[in-house]
Order: sequence, then structure tokens, then C-alpha cells
Amino acid sequence: MYVIRTWDLPTRLFHWALVLCVTGLFITGNMGGDAMRWHFFLGYTVLTLLLFRFFWGWLGGYWSRFAHFPLSPRSVVAYLSGRWPETHLGHNPLGSYSVLLMLLALAVQAVAGLISDDEIATHGPLSILVSGDWVSLATSWHTQIGKFLVLGLIGLHVAAIVVYKVSKGLSLVPPMIHGDKTLNLPTVSSADGWRERLWALAMLIWSISLVWVLVHMAD
Repeated sequence: MYVIRTWDLPTRLFHWALVLCVTGLFITGNMGGDAMRWHFFLGYTVLTLLLFRFFWGWLGGYWSRFAHFPLSPRSVVAYLSGRWPETHLGHNPLGSYSVLLMLLALAVQAVAGLISDDEIATHGPLSILVSGDWVSLATSWHTQIGKFLVLGLIGLHVAAIVVYKVSKGLSLVPPMIHGDKTLNLPTVSSADGWRERLWALAMLIWSISLVWVLVHMAD
């Protein structure tokens, strides 16, 4: 048996930080009032995480890179027909599309929040930079369509984990905690040493800086 490092530490931390932040966003958004201060902070954090994941998708561990997401029609057909190779430890084709769609939906939701305005007590930091029509459109998306789209995608994600566990007897959650998967055959392992982790920290700092500049563009 071979123990293969599949998800590097930065990817795992990103995943669980995103889970906590999105959960907090739904809670604070429904609470309103003073909780909106946390809602904005969590929104900026999500935007930072998404920006980091974009960089890490090109420079991160082997199975975290977008280049190794099997998105071709041939890959989808192979997976659906049961011919998916055991040695592919990253996201399967359907999972790859799901992840990209989730990241895109969250990015649109976060950007929409930057220019939203509830016309009562809260408004996005960039709402004064765009026209009223754009503010209205962004607010409608952020509070209605985008919100329920993200909820739907989360529901599908959880359902897929349950189906995978029931149909194949495999849990997708533990590898996202400890990072490893066990195989009968050797395959590529994701680099996950201190050099990669320091590089990830540098990209996180860069992402924080970019989001800070974006949020304060209207100051």
C-alpha cells in the first residue's frame, strides 16, 4: 500500500477557512444590524481566499493545480462509464467542474457585495464608484440569486460527498483533513514541504494586500 500526499497543507487550510467564512457570512447576513460589520470582514476574507486559490491553482501542489483538473469531455465520459483510473487522486471530472463553479459563484457574490447597497444602513465600499443601475443589479444578485445559487452548490457538494461514501464506501473528508490517500499503486504526490508552505504564505500576504487596495479604492 502507498500513502500519497494528495492535498497539501495550504489547500486544506484554504478549504476549511472557506467553509467557516461562508458559514459565517450566511449567519451574519441573516442577522443584519451590528453583525454586518462581521459580514463585511468575512466577505473580504473570502475574496482574499479566492484570490489565493487562484494563485495556488497555478503554483500549488500537484493535485491542487487547475492544470490537473480533468475537464475534457473524454475525462467525463471515462468517469461516468466507470473507467476512471485509480491513480488519479485529485478531483474527478464532475468534482472539478463543481469546484470551479463554486469558486466562480463565490467570487461573483463577493464582488457584488462590494458594490451593493441596502439603502438603509449598509453599503459596499465600492458602491459609490458605479452607477445606480449597477448597484441595484449587484444588490439584487447578492441578496437573492447569488445567495441561493451558492446555497444550492453547497447542497450539491454535500450530497456528492454522501453519495460517494454510500456508493463507493470512500469518505472524501478525511483526506482534506490529514492530506493523504492510500492506494495499491504508486502515483504522483503533491509537494508539501516548508518551501511550498512559505511560498503559499507569501501568496496569501500578496492576496491580502491586493484585497486591501481594492476595498479602499474609494477612500
